[in-house]
This record gives sequence, structure tokens and C-alpha cells, in this order.
Amino acid sequence: MIPVKPQDEMMQALEQHLIDVRRSLHREPELSYEEFKTTDKLRTWLAKAHISVLDLPLPTGLIAQVGQSEGPVVAIRCDIDALPIEEQTGLPFASGIPGKMHACGHDFHTAVMLGAAMLLKAREAELPGSVKILFQPAEETGHGAESVLASGGLDDVAAIFGLHNSPELPTGTFGTRTGPFTAGVDRFEISVEGIGAHAATPENGVDAIVTAAQIITALQTIVSRQCGARETVVLSVTRINGGHTWNVLPERVELEGTVRTYNEEIRASMPEKITRIIEGIAGAAGAKARLHWAPGPPATINDGVWADFSKEIAGQAGYEVHDIPPQMGGEDFALYLQQIPGAFVNIGTGPAYALHHPRFDVDEAALLPAARYFALLAERALVQLKEQA
Repeated sequence: MIPVKPQDEMMQALEQHLIDVRRSLHREPELSYEEFKTTDKLRTWLAKAHISVLDLPLPTGLIAQVGQSEGPVVAIRCDIDALPIEEQTGLPFASGIPGKMHACGHDFHTAVMLGAAMLLKAREAELPGSVKILFQPAEETGHGAESVLASGGLDDVAAIFGLHNSPELPTGTFGTRTGPFTAGVDRFEISVEGIGAHAATPENGVDAIVTAAQIITALQTIVSRQCGARETVVLSVTRINGGHTWNVLPERVELEGTVRTYNEEIRASMPEKITRIIEGIAGAAGAKARLHWAPGPPATINDGVWADFSKEIAGQAGYEVHDIPPQMGGEDFALYLQQIPGAFVNIGTGPAYALHHPRFDVDEAALLPAARYFALLAERALVQLKEQA
């Protein structure tokens, strides 16, 4: 019989702790800007590990710090909010709050970064600088990073790294890329106003439904005829609301949708392009159309040096490393990368149901390796920065 080494026992204990943390968070999911209990739990776990928390004006979420007062500063980031989804996993630790669920794996992300913080704390004396561990609120709104940046808590950070679990990648695999990783994400609403009439006499009104239908079709020409064939652009109308009964033409129809692209010039041009189409079609029908544009986070653009560095460390940590294609999902980690060089990466936790699915789950065997990876990544990044200074 091979004896169990104390180091092995420590890792086993840490793994079980991270599983318990993840399940505790999963049972009590909180939506964006409501993560008060989650933040309290994090403070308790960090205090037990003797890890300090910065005093910042953040109602929810927090930044912990490990390391030396002298030397470079690196940040690693996770997100802590859940989604308004009714869970259907049947897990023994399923959400106990109706209509709320960690269907995007932010409970996994949080447990990973807590584990990384604890591992870094154990090597605090050897760190050639300090690591800030960011537990960010409100990622699902696309704006949570704004409050963190405004707090000043990352002002001295020289490099930043973040993760998302990937149900498409098997456990034990890792993916990232140089350049665009996720798309810029914007939301739009279009109101079409006609003149209501009886369905038997449409000539007495202005049909908002027919006008809206023509607008939906014409909007697709923005992608097919106003953007270059080599550009990646998606325009999707995702909601139509109009009418209350079968024999009346409604006065008003509402449309809602999203635009996704990696190209900031195309992104900036979209409101004008959409407005031109909807006003032209509505005007031709005798109706009116108005656009409400709600900008979300920009495209996540990985720094090439740090993306390659993160892949190198992943290989050393035992991951099967992939250079993955860009994704059309959104991520407000992009806002950090506009100010701080760094990289966003995927950790395989699948196969599983897709993100935001009511039966989504993660493989908990991925927790400890991911925590060890981010601790190693942060420490090696500090060494790299120290050598470059």
C-alpha cells in the first residue's frame, strides 16, 4: 500500500472544500447587483484563510489580495452572479431559490478563484509581488466590470487574467487565443407605431405588424449587403410583441434583438444603419419607427503575449491546450482588457448542457486543477513582470 503524503492530503482537503463552496453558492444563487449573501460568504471563507480584502466602495463583490507590498501586481478575476432561470438539474444541491440558478457556472468560477487565492496564500512569502483576486458582481448585465474599474481597485494592476468554464471542452482541456475572443454585444429595441383597425378593413389603418415584418427582413441586409464578406457580424431579432386578439390590427409592435461583432467600426455604425432602414420602411407604410440602442460590453481582445503565456503555463499544468476560434457570446472582461493587458481563457468542464440551459452543470473534477492553474499562472506572471522591470 502506497502511503498518502501530507501534500496529497492537503490537496484532497482543498478539493473537497472547493466542492463544498461551489455547492453552497449553487444552492443560493443571487442575481446581478443582489449578490449580498454571496459576498458575505466570500468574506467569511477568505477570513478563515487569513486573506485580506481591500476596502473598496463595492456594494457587492470584492477584491482580495495576497503577496508582498513591493513588486508588480497581477489580477485574476471571476464573476459571482446567477441567472433568472428555473433549475431543472435535479441535483441534491440544486437552487433553493425559485426562478434563480447558476446556469452559467459562475459558482464554479468563484470556487476556482477562492482556491487559487488559498494556494497563493500558502506561497505568499515566495511571491515577487502581489496578486489581486477579483470576485466581480453583475457580469450578466454586461456592466459589472464598470463598477470595479471605477472603484480604483485595479489601478496598479500590470496584467489580468479571467476564465469561463466551457461545456463544449472536455474536462482536462484548456482553450484561448490571441486577438478577439468574445464579441461586442449590443441590445436594441424598435417600436413600430401604426394606426389600429379592424382586421376586416386594413385600409382604414396602418398595419404595424406588416411594417414590423418588413423591418425584420430588411435588417438582415445590413449583414449581407452593408458589411464585408470577411467580417463576422450577427444581427438577431429575438422578440416580437404586438396585438391582443385575432381580429384587430394593433397600433403598436415592439421588436427586440442583439448585434454581435468583433469590429468596433461596424459596431459604432450599427445604430445609424438600423435607424435608416426602420425609418425608411415605416415612412413608406405611413407608420413611425423608433430605435432604442443599449450598448453592452465591447469585444474581448486578448493580448498576444499574455495569451501565449497563459497557454504555455496551461501546458505545464497538465492541460490539453487548444487555440480556439472566437466566440459570439459577450463578456464584460473586455472592459478590463481595454485598460490592462491580459488574457481570457476557457477551462473545459464538459460535456454538458449549454450555458444558460436549465439543466446546465459542471464537472467538479475540474475545480482543483483550475485553482492550481490560476495560482501558478499568477505567480509566473509576477516573475515575468519582475524580470522585465
